Amino acid sequence: MPELPEVETVRRGVDEAFRGGRIRTVEVYNPRTVRRHATGIADFQLSLTGLQVTGSGRRGKFMWLTLDDGRALVCHLGMSGQLHVVTAARAAHKHLRGRIGFADARELWFIDQRTFGYWDLVELDGAVPKTMAHIAPDVFEAEFDAGAAAERLLRRTIEVKKALLDQTWISGVGNIYADEALWRARLRGRRSGDSLSKRKALELLGHVKDVLTESLAIGGTSFDELYVDARGEAGYFARELAVYGRAGQPCKRCGTPIRREVIGDRSAHYCPKCQR
Repeated sequence: MPELPEVETVRRGVDEAFRGGRIRTVEVYNPRTVRRHATGIADFQLSLTGLQVTGSGRRGKFMWLTLDDGRALVCHLGMSGQLHVVTAARAAHKHLRGRIGFADARELWFIDQRTFGYWDLVELDGAVPKTMAHIAPDVFEAEFDAGAAAERLLRRTIEVKKALLDQTWISGVGNIYADEALWRARLRGRRSGDSLSKRKALELLGHVKDVLTESLAIGGTSFDELYVDARGEAGYFARELAVYGRAGQPCKRCGTPIRREVIGDRSAHYCPKCQR
């Protein structure tokens, strides 16, 4: 599933293309794409038509376009969702689930092979859609307090890896970047949160921010064609990964073969020498 760097990369591309644009047409081809819009496809299409995009936002793994009627078009990419900026006529993609046409003739396509992603129209609560209220700020938001977050981690009795995936206290971190941050912090994902010192918890959160920043700088992590940015281009952070997906390969720090285990039904990759 796309994590913070991938979603933010897509948001930037969509924002650059359509901020200030007026929506001319809306077509949804699969009811699952708007399954959270209780009144169905026809109302969703009608509600969006004619509105202007005034900006965009993101919290964790969710992004949205703000609209001039006080609502937001929320997009969750799910496992395979893509938003493409289409500037010239082309044949429809076989997994095209919806498209929004703008007054300048450009289009925003939502392509989603597995149909786990969705679009939704949501009222704003300040700068954030109301349905995002339960999601914690991520490390790039002004509201994020590293000290308070570290204190919360120290009260957790679950594994640190599981805690990093909990979007209610820190958002945007998924399997890839949790593994990478833990490797940088020399922490085994099976350690419990309450076994850490305050210093180590703060260090781990610093590594979370660093690895997300580095990934974002080169477009996120692409393993296959399911994640691309709004121009259809892959991200290159897969080349920089130290442990995720590298089971059996040598640790980039000490040369010990990387191991894979399962923590909370999720894969976890670690160095048995560096991470105790």
